[in-house]
Amino acid sequence: MKIAIPREQRPDEARVAASPETVKKLINLGFEVAVETGAGEGAAFTDEAYTAAGATITPDATVAFGNADVIAKVRRPLPDELRGLKSSALLISIIDPFRAGDELQALQGAGVTAFAMDLIPRITRAQSMDVLSSQSNLAGYKAVLDGAAVYGSAFPMMMTAAGTVPPAKVLVMGAGVAGLQAIATAKRLGAVVSATDVRPAAKEQVESLGGTFVAVEDEEFKQAETAGGYAKEMSAEYQKKQAELIAETIKKMDMVITTALIPGRPAPKLVSAEMVASMKPGSVIVDLAVETGGNCELSEAGKVVEKDGVKIVGHTNVPGRLAADASALYARNLYNFVELLVDKESKALAIDWEDQIVSETCIVRDGELVHPALAPKQEAPPPEPETAPEPEPEKSEAGSEAAETESNGPKPNGEQGG
Repeated sequence: MKIAIPREQRPDEARVAASPETVKKLINLGFEVAVETGAGEGAAFTDEAYTAAGATITPDATVAFGNADVIAKVRRPLPDELRGLKSSALLISIIDPFRAGDELQALQGAGVTAFAMDLIPRITRAQSMDVLSSQSNLAGYKAVLDGAAVYGSAFPMMMTAAGTVPPAKVLVMGAGVAGLQAIATAKRLGAVVSATDVRPAAKEQVESLGGTFVAVEDEEFKQAETAGGYAKEMSAEYQKKQAELIAETIKKMDMVITTALIPGRPAPKLVSAEMVASMKPGSVIVDLAVETGGNCELSEAGKVVEKDGVKIVGHTNVPGRLAADASALYARNLYNFVELLVDKESKALAIDWEDQIVSETCIVRDGELVHPALAPKQEAPPPEPETAPEPEPEKSEAGSEAAETESNGPKPNGEQGG
């Protein structure tokens, strides 16, 4: 078995899909590992480190792809990267299929079998493969640091001879993995932290980290979590009530960190332009959902902008801003998934298509879209043409009353007579 680790081609991506640690594990699993030269530079993994771990360094991706049985990447390959793949290869990466557009067709055209690491089901057995959790954890941490870097005041309370510096007040919107790490990080820096989320289970988690929970806790709130642990999209009525509560809360905050995402949907708008205008000059908003439309109405992807005296941070690919740790964690996630596909005795690929993790992660199989959420919807068959009713036979005077009664029954087009 041969596995290729190419260098990421997207300009904002410094991560890599394998670390020297996981290269050793892949070799023990039975793989020959080929790493494209320079693939780990952005994550501080040198070619020499990969070589010492047992990998072969290849001059370019084409060489690595050409004879590989498995291609492991961080991000979905660009169409040009697919030219060197053999049609029977397995591609494993963060594919982000709901925003892939025409690039999904390129995957199909390459004839590969593609697995999306970002669709790993949230079940106990798959926790060690959960890329969204490992990367979001780092994103939540980095969000606080990015916010602190543009915030013009200190985070902790400071008692000095010249007077007291009050602690920063931070609101975290969305208490998933990223949000909880943001709460913990802001608390470590000495801030007074509040948090909001539509999932009832989040309240206890927020409070366990020392945060104050802010939410409209009505009946809809109690039912606002899917079986997979994701937030449901709330009704317009609930969103209005929650927005009113947040509008009052946000006026008092020095920093707002938004992390709310809905799988396969645009990010919900949580912070309106009016809310931004109500914040104190010098306040900061960090929008971690900016790549899917943003939680803040005024955030701009890839930019730090200032609106009404408020700085709005919209960095993209935030985990990639911590490339060394993000790569190390992703590489472990990916190795644990690859291990699932291999028969350890024969040291050969042995994919169990009945396995829930495999079936829910596979989006393209032998060039065909197979994931239910992505497969094209079947068009309804055209309606059969209506046939004109046969003319009724002439009736005698004796049968006229019966004929009038029948005419009050159902008609061929479904309307009722009367």
